[in-house]
Amino acid sequence: MFFELIGTIIAGVAMALLVWAVNRTLLKGRLPSWLVPVSAGLAMIVATISSEYGWFARTQANMPEGFVVAQSVEEQAFYRPWTYAVPYVSRFVAVDQATMRKHAEQPGQRIVDLVFYGRWARTAKVPVLFDCTQSRRADIIDGVEFGDNGEALGVDWIAVSASDPILRVACEEV
Repeated sequence: MFFELIGTIIAGVAMALLVWAVNRTLLKGRLPSWLVPVSAGLAMIVATISSEYGWFARTQANMPEGFVVAQSVEEQAFYRPWTYAVPYVSRFVAVDQATMRKHAEQPGQRIVDLVFYGRWARTAKVPVLFDCTQSRRADIIDGVEFGDNGEALGVDWIAVSASDPILRVACEEV
Protein backbone atom coordinates (compact mmCIF):
# COMPACT_ATOMS: atom_id res chain seq x y z
CA MET A 1 0.00 0.00 0.00
CA PHE A 2 2.83 2.36 0.89
CA PHE A 3 4.63 1.72 -2.40
CA GLU A 4 1.44 2.32 -4.37
CA LEU A 5 1.03 5.67 -2.62
CA ILE A 6 4.60 6.60 -3.47
CA GLY A 7 4.07 5.48 -7.08
CA THR A 8 0.92 7.57 -7.35
CA ILE A 9 2.70 10.65 -6.01
CA ILE A 10 5.62 10.11 -8.39
CA ALA A 11 3.19 9.80 -11.34
CA GLY A 12 1.61 13.13 -10.36
CA VAL A 13 4.94 14.89 -9.94
CA ALA A 14 6.28 13.48 -13.22
CA MET A 15 3.22 14.62 -15.17
CA ALA A 16 3.32 18.07 -13.56
CA LEU A 17 6.99 18.44 -14.48
CA LEU A 18 6.36 17.23 -18.02
CA VAL A 19 3.51 19.70 -18.62
CA TRP A 20 5.49 22.51 -17.00
CA ALA A 21 8.58 21.72 -19.15
CA VAL A 22 6.57 21.50 -22.39
CA ASN A 23 4.80 24.77 -21.60
CA ARG A 24 8.01 26.53 -20.65
CA THR A 25 10.28 25.33 -23.47
CA LEU A 26 8.13 24.45 -26.47
CA LEU A 27 5.06 26.63 -26.02
CA LYS A 28 6.78 29.62 -24.36
CA GLY A 29 4.20 29.86 -21.56
CA ARG A 30 1.02 29.83 -23.69
CA LEU A 31 -0.80 27.19 -21.60
CA PRO A 32 -2.94 28.31 -18.64
CA SER A 33 -1.26 27.96 -15.25
CA TRP A 34 -3.99 25.69 -13.85
CA LEU A 35 -3.08 22.97 -16.35
CA VAL A 36 -0.02 21.81 -14.36
CA PRO A 37 -1.88 20.78 -11.16
CA VAL A 38 -4.86 19.42 -13.12
CA SER A 39 -2.60 17.20 -15.23
CA ALA A 40 -0.84 16.01 -12.06
CA GLY A 41 -4.20 15.11 -10.51
CA LEU A 42 -5.32 13.25 -13.62
CA ALA A 43 -2.05 11.30 -13.72
CA MET A 44 -2.55 10.33 -10.09
CA ILE A 45 -6.09 9.11 -10.78
CA VAL A 46 -4.90 7.09 -13.79
CA ALA A 47 -2.08 5.56 -11.71
CA THR A 48 -4.53 4.59 -8.97
CA ILE A 49 -6.99 3.03 -11.43
CA SER A 50 -4.18 1.16 -13.15
CA SER A 51 -2.98 -0.20 -9.82
CA GLU A 52 -6.50 -1.33 -8.85
CA TYR A 53 -7.12 -3.18 -12.09
CA GLY A 54 -3.62 -4.64 -12.29
CA TRP A 55 -3.58 -6.10 -8.76
CA PHE A 56 -5.33 -9.37 -9.62
CA ALA A 57 -3.10 -10.16 -12.60
CA ARG A 58 0.08 -9.26 -10.68
CA THR A 59 -0.93 -11.34 -7.68
CA GLN A 60 -1.99 -14.28 -9.83
CA ALA A 61 1.31 -14.18 -11.73
CA ASN A 62 3.28 -14.29 -8.47
CA MET A 63 1.42 -17.23 -6.91
CA PRO A 64 3.46 -20.38 -6.24
CA GLU A 65 3.23 -23.29 -8.65
CA GLY A 66 0.25 -25.51 -7.93
CA PHE A 67 -2.06 -22.65 -6.94
CA VAL A 68 -5.21 -22.46 -9.05
CA VAL A 69 -7.65 -19.55 -8.81
CA ALA A 70 -11.05 -21.10 -8.06
CA GLN A 71 -13.23 -18.05 -7.51
CA SER A 72 -12.85 -14.29 -7.78
CA VAL A 73 -15.07 -11.50 -6.50
CA GLU A 74 -15.62 -8.42 -8.63
CA GLU A 75 -16.76 -5.21 -6.99
CA GLN A 76 -18.28 -1.90 -7.89
CA ALA A 77 -18.26 1.21 -5.73
CA PHE A 78 -20.04 4.54 -6.00
CA TYR A 79 -16.84 6.41 -5.13
CA ARG A 80 -15.16 4.63 -8.05
CA PRO A 81 -17.62 5.35 -10.85
CA TRP A 82 -15.43 3.66 -13.50
CA THR A 83 -16.11 0.32 -11.75
CA TYR A 84 -19.68 0.40 -13.01
CA ALA A 85 -18.31 0.16 -16.55
CA VAL A 86 -15.68 -2.47 -15.69
CA PRO A 87 -15.78 -4.03 -12.19
CA TYR A 88 -12.44 -4.87 -10.59
CA VAL A 89 -11.39 -8.02 -8.71
CA SER A 90 -11.06 -7.17 -5.03
CA ARG A 91 -10.51 -10.67 -3.62
CA PHE A 92 -10.20 -14.27 -4.72
CA VAL A 93 -9.74 -17.83 -3.49
CA ALA A 94 -6.96 -20.09 -4.73
CA VAL A 95 -6.69 -23.84 -4.22
CA ASP A 96 -3.24 -25.19 -3.45
CA GLN A 97 -3.33 -28.35 -5.54
CA ALA A 98 0.36 -29.07 -4.97
CA THR A 99 -0.22 -29.94 -1.30
CA MET A 100 -3.44 -31.90 -1.81
CA ARG A 101 -3.69 -34.87 0.54
CA LYS A 102 -5.73 -38.07 0.04
CA HIS A 103 -6.25 -41.33 1.87
CA ALA A 104 -6.26 -44.62 -0.02
CA GLU A 105 -9.45 -45.81 1.71
CA GLN A 106 -11.31 -42.53 1.08
CA PRO A 107 -10.74 -41.91 -2.65
CA GLY A 108 -13.56 -39.35 -2.93
CA GLN A 109 -12.19 -37.14 -0.17
CA ARG A 110 -9.21 -34.86 -0.12
CA ILE A 111 -7.72 -32.17 2.06
CA VAL A 112 -6.60 -29.03 0.29
CA ASP A 113 -5.42 -25.65 1.46
CA LEU A 114 -7.61 -22.75 0.39
CA VAL A 115 -5.72 -19.48 0.18
CA PHE A 116 -7.80 -16.31 0.51
CA TYR A 117 -6.34 -13.21 -1.12
CA GLY A 118 -7.76 -9.71 -0.61
CA ARG A 119 -6.76 -6.39 -2.15
CA TRP A 120 -6.08 -4.70 1.19
CA ALA A 121 -6.19 -7.77 3.42
CA ARG A 122 -3.73 -10.32 4.70
CA THR A 123 -3.52 -13.62 2.90
CA ALA A 124 -5.16 -16.46 4.85
CA LYS A 125 -4.57 -20.18 4.38
CA VAL A 126 -7.27 -22.60 5.57
CA PRO A 127 -7.16 -26.40 5.31
CA VAL A 128 -10.49 -27.79 4.10
CA LEU A 129 -11.72 -31.36 3.68
CA PHE A 130 -13.75 -31.92 0.51
CA ASP A 131 -16.00 -34.89 -0.17
CA CYS A 132 -16.13 -34.88 -3.95
CA THR A 133 -18.65 -37.70 -4.26
CA GLN A 134 -21.27 -36.15 -1.98
CA SER A 135 -20.57 -32.46 -2.78
CA ARG A 136 -19.75 -31.27 0.69
CA ARG A 137 -16.90 -29.71 2.60
CA ALA A 138 -15.70 -29.38 6.18
CA ASP A 139 -13.27 -26.89 7.65
CA ILE A 140 -10.37 -28.60 9.38
CA ILE A 141 -10.20 -27.10 12.84
CA ASP A 142 -8.66 -28.11 16.16
CA GLY A 143 -10.25 -31.27 17.51
CA VAL A 144 -10.82 -32.95 14.15
CA GLU A 145 -9.57 -36.51 14.20
CA PHE A 146 -9.21 -39.11 11.49
CA GLY A 147 -9.86 -42.82 11.95
CA ASP A 148 -7.56 -45.58 10.79
CA ASN A 149 -9.47 -45.80 7.51
CA GLY A 150 -9.07 -42.07 6.87
CA GLU A 151 -12.63 -41.20 7.86
CA ALA A 152 -13.01 -37.75 9.38
CA LEU A 153 -14.48 -37.89 12.89
CA GLY A 154 -16.28 -34.99 14.51
CA VAL A 155 -16.48 -32.69 11.49
CA ASP A 156 -19.39 -30.47 10.56
CA TRP A 157 -20.09 -31.10 6.89
CA ILE A 158 -21.47 -28.25 4.80
CA ALA A 159 -23.37 -29.17 1.66
CA VAL A 160 -22.26 -27.30 -1.44
CA SER A 161 -23.52 -27.29 -4.98
CA ALA A 162 -21.87 -29.73 -7.36
CA SER A 163 -21.19 -26.73 -9.62
CA ASP A 164 -19.39 -24.80 -6.85
CA PRO A 165 -16.16 -23.50 -8.44
CA ILE A 166 -14.04 -24.17 -5.35
CA LEU A 167 -15.32 -27.75 -5.08
CA ARG A 168 -14.65 -28.33 -8.79
CA VAL A 169 -11.05 -27.10 -8.58
CA ALA A 170 -10.40 -28.95 -5.31
CA CYS A 171 -11.71 -32.20 -6.81
CA GLU A 172 -9.75 -31.96 -10.08
CA GLU A 173 -7.22 -34.69 -10.64
CA VAL A 174 -3.75 -33.18 -11.04
